[in-house]
Amino acid sequence: MKKIIFTDKAPAPIGPYNQAILSGNTLYTSGQVAINPATGDLVLDNIEVETEQVMKNLKAVLEAANMTFDNVIKVTIFIMNMGDFARINVVYGKYFTEETAPARETVQVSCLPKNVNIEISMIAVK
Repeated sequence: MKKIIFTDKAPAPIGPYNQAILSGNTLYTSGQVAINPATGDLVLDNIEVETEQVMKNLKAVLEAANMTFDNVIKVTIFIMNMGDFARINVVYGKYFTEETAPARETVQVSCLPKNVNIEISMIAVK
């Protein structure tokens, strides 16, 4: 059985998808980009600020499912420029400890929705 997860503390979906789906004890988040949920505006000041907004959006989705970053077991990061990897990693690393960090892949892509620089999705288990 699947349960739709929605919070107004993260950007509303802009298409035929949901912020996250809880199936049993497993949460699958949709990819989040740097949209400020309060204003609907993109936050593209620099890659650090953009990454921070993405992580805040994911935190809100996790919390809506009564989870935290400690529940995350898998992360997928899509970025426009692999040259930003180290700067992204600094912000991302604030949300996890090395001892319990999830599995992850980071992939450079040619284009992302709304021409953002980063999109992140997660899988979490309770």
